[in-house]
Amino acid sequence: MKVLVINCGSSSIKYQLFDADSEAVLARGQVSRIGEGSSSLRQELGRVKLQEDISVPDHRSAFKLIIRSLLDSKNGAIKDVSEISAVGHRAVHGGDYFVDSVIINEDVIARMESCIPLAPLHNPPNLMGIREAREIFPGIPHVAVFDTAFHQTLPVKAYLYALPYEYYEKHKVRRYGFHGTSHRYVSQRAVVVLNQSPDNLRMIICHLGSGVSITAINGGKSVDTSLGFTPIPGVMMGTRSGDIDPGLIFYLNRQLGLSLDIIDNILNRESGLLGISGVSNDMREIMENAQKGNKRCQLAQEMFVYQVKKYVGAYAAAMGGMDVLVFTAGIGENSPLIRRMICADMEFLGINLDKKKNDEIIAVEQIVSTVDSRVKVLVIPTNEELMIARDTIALAFPTLKNERTKPA
Repeated sequence: MKVLVINCGSSSIKYQLFDADSEAVLARGQVSRIGEGSSSLRQELGRVKLQEDISVPDHRSAFKLIIRSLLDSKNGAIKDVSEISAVGHRAVHGGDYFVDSVIINEDVIARMESCIPLAPLHNPPNLMGIREAREIFPGIPHVAVFDTAFHQTLPVKAYLYALPYEYYEKHKVRRYGFHGTSHRYVSQRAVVVLNQSPDNLRMIICHLGSGVSITAINGGKSVDTSLGFTPIPGVMMGTRSGDIDPGLIFYLNRQLGLSLDIIDNILNRESGLLGISGVSNDMREIMENAQKGNKRCQLAQEMFVYQVKKYVGAYAAAMGGMDVLVFTAGIGENSPLIRRMICADMEFLGINLDKKKNDEIIAVEQIVSTVDSRVKVLVIPTNEELMIARDTIALAFPTLKNERTKPA
C-alpha cells in the first residue's frame, strides 16, 4: 500500500511517495516553475537522482510528469498507478471549519473555497492541486491536512483580536496560526524522545525557517502561537516583517504615498532578515557575513534571536512555566549558534544548554540540555509530509492496525 503526498503551490508541486507499512519514502521530488517556460522536474529515489528540464504549461501536465517519473521503467518507484492507494494534500487554511484532517468531498472543497479570502495566495493553488489529483487518481481516497487545524484548540482569549466583535462574528477575523502540521509532528516526537505523557508537559516549539512560528503547547494542545490571521506577525522571518506597529501602515500610505499593494509587498517580500541585512533572506549567508564583520548582518542575527527569546519568555509566563523547549525547521535544526544565542541567559527559566552537545547536533533528534536542566531542550527535525501521510492512512484505511497511523 502506497500513499502519495502532494504540496501544490501556484507554480510548483512537491511530492513524496510513502510505503504505508514501513513509512519509508520511496520517492520524493518537485516540479518547479510550472507555466513559466523553463520548468524542471527533480526526483530522488534513494541515492538515485533524476533531473529533467522540460516545458510544463499547467498543473495537469505537472501531475502527468510526476506519474511518468514514478513509473519510469529504470528509475521509477512503482510499476502501475493502481499501487497508489490514497493521496494526502497539504492544505494551508481551513478557517475555523476544520479541527482535524478530513476525507475530501464536495462539501470540504466548498468550505475551502469559502476560506480563499483568508489565504488568497495559498488556498487557490491547494484547491487546484486537489481537483487535478482527484481527476488523475479517481476512485481512491483523498485527504486534506490543514496547517491551521492544530491551532483550533487556542482559547478565545488567545485567538481573538481586540477589534469590534462584529469583525470576528461576520468576517472570521481572528488568530489562526500556521505551521500546525509541523508543530503537531514535532510535539509528538518530543513526547516519544522524552518518554513522557504529554498531559502535564508545557512545551514551546520554535519552528525557525524561512517562515517562523513559535507555539505554546500545554497538555498536547496548542494554546498560543505567534502567527495570526496571516503569516506576517510574530518573529521576523526571511522576508516577512514579523510584529510591527499597525499604525506604520497608515504612515507609509498617507505620508510616503505608498499604495496598499506596495506596502503588502514590503511586509511580505522585502522585510525580515533580507530587509535588515540588505544581503540575504538566508540565515546561513547572514551568519557568514556577520562573522566577517558585516554590521547589518550582525544586527539581523541579533534581532532575530532577541525576538525569539521574547516569545519564549512570554509563552512561559502564559503557561505558568515551561518543561520543554524544542527547535525545529531549517534554522532550528541546523544552526547550533542560533540555538546557543537564544538559550543564553535563560537559566532563570530553567534552561541550561549543554553547549558541547548542542554544537555537535545538526538535524538529528537529540536532547541538547544538560542532565540537570529543569527545562529539557531538544532538536527535532520536522517532517510535515510524514504527518500528512499518517493522517491520510488513518482516515482512508481506519481498520489498518498500526499504532503509527492513528490520527494525532
